[in-house]
Amino acid sequence: MKVAFLVATEGIEQVELTEPWKAVKEAGHTPELVSTDSGHVQAFNHLDKADTFPVDRTVSQARPDDYDALVLPGGVANPDALRMDEDAVAFAKGFFDQGKPVAAICHAPWTLVEADVLRGRTLTSWPSLRTDITNAGGTWVDEQVKVCTSSPSTLITSRKPDDLKAFCETLVDQLAA
Repeated sequence: MKVAFLVATEGIEQVELTEPWKAVKEAGHTPELVSTDSGHVQAFNHLDKADTFPVDRTVSQARPDDYDALVLPGGVANPDALRMDEDAVAFAKGFFDQGKPVAAICHAPWTLVEADVLRGRTLTSWPSLRTDITNAGGTWVDEQVKVCTSSPSTLITSRKPDDLKAFCETLVDQLAA
């Protein structure tokens, strides 16, 4: 399976990118970094700059048809920038339209709020997104990992970096299903 990791050019919580990436790769799938611009993206360890990562494809070049699943890493600035980019929002929404699995951690559901795909779904996130998710028609729960199988696509969500082990295991299990 080919899995898109959608990120902005900076503000990505590094561990929320690298741990799911590693899990996807170790499970025999092919991760690809999709971003709003070409070149490299800047990851962060909370508020401190961390590593940079090469972009495989820009979101304007990518299509949901090219992938089997989508992963949305968090960080505060990352999803806030993505939700302001029409191509990124349309790309994320396309996975729901096509019934493909989507996984989002921490602040990443902000992009899904903007894509208007949370109505009738139950999910978790960083606690400060609770009101945004509720206002978007979703039901927020405080759980380590939540899998919502509302038709047409599966949504996997987690709250924070401490939940990464469960998030990655659930992501890999859902990709295998």
